[in-house]
Amino acid sequence: MARIDYFNDPDAPAANSIVPSVTVVACNVEGEVLLIHKTDNGLWALPGGGIDVGESALQAAVRETLEETGFDIRITGLVGLYTNPRHVMAYDDGEVRQQFSICFSAEITGGAARTSSESKEVSFVAPSRLDRLSIHPSMRMRIDHGLSDRMTPYLG
Repeated sequence: MARIDYFNDPDAPAANSIVPSVTVVACNVEGEVLLIHKTDNGLWALPGGGIDVGESALQAAVRETLEETGFDIRITGLVGLYTNPRHVMAYDDGEVRQQFSICFSAEITGGAARTSSESKEVSFVAPSRLDRLSIHPSMRMRIDHGLSDRMTPYLG
């Protein structure tokens, strides 16, 4: 399903749903961040997705990362809480979802890169190469927060 992200856009459609979701900042030993090239909007992003009924946010982060990238992870911390009501995602089925994302840091514990129906490419990207990729500003903020030495999680 295709989607369009609106970020602080006064012409964005009004949200009609909110779905708690997760994203994960996981780096390899070289300090490169794990990213996926998304099939729904063509942008590069952290692995992640919606929390299913009956699972915790931590379980969702582990599951989504494995499903989208092929890598097993262990959650190591909280990067932040991203709930900007001026960031909405419009899907082609009429849903307009308000952002609600919990971003975790994690270490990779196993697995091997593989794509999925949600990821047409899986790659480790050096922080110095991030500017060369098409990344939504809200996602780039999470990546930057996850790669920084913040002492406290982002709350916004």
